Amino acid sequence: MIPGTTPGSYSALKVQRGALVEYANTPNPLSLSFEFNPATISRTRGVTVRTGGAPGTRGGYDFADVREVARASQGVSVNAESFSAKILLDATDRMNAGDPVATRFGVQPEIDVLRSMVEPKSQTPDGARTLAALGEGDERAFARHQYASVLLFVWGVQVLPVFLTQVQIEAKEYLPYLLPYRAEATLTMQIIESNNPFYREELKRQFALAGALPGLAGLAGLAGLAGGLLR
Repeated sequence: MIPGTTPGSYSALKVQRGALVEYANTPNPLSLSFEFNPATISRTRGVTVRTGGAPGTRGGYDFADVREVARASQGVSVNAESFSAKILLDATDRMNAGDPVATRFGVQPEIDVLRSMVEPKSQTPDGARTLAALGEGDERAFARHQYASVLLFVWGVQVLPVFLTQVQIEAKEYLPYLLPYRAEATLTMQIIESNNPFYREELKRQFALAGALPGLAGLAGLAGLAGGLLR
């Protein structure tokens, strides 16, 4: 059972709050809070392992015991982790409460925020920021300083720095003037795995919880036993 819950409270766990917040030095950074089902999140991690190509080393280099496992490969490169999440955008409650923006525009503002997050930005010499597609200023297209927004994906205990690489919107219900008030958005993101404060904290959290998992000590013992059998 999840700490702090009772069997009757499981239904309250089905919908959680999450957020995407633009990490930018601007008076009005883009931000979006949403509800989503964590079960729909799909994370992908891949590595490329360099191994030997000589006869007898088709799956990796030789090693005799646990002290030589570093010889199994001659290097490894880690690909950036990516993940996708399906989120629900729904203005029904706000419409029923009389929210004038939701009543007039439904979830179109939220959709426009997501579309703006995925659009490249241009930085002008005075520090102003605009969507690159607007083409403002006198610079030639190839000379513009375009960059992708750095976003913070907030989900439970995790705050991940990400690039939003794809947004897919599926409108479900429309207002009479054809603006959606209910939609699903599938977001594809790439984690920014660099020496930034958010990713450093994520790694600390990851290894702290991995070390707290019951049974890891037993697995370490089995690894030591296997090493002893090979001596």
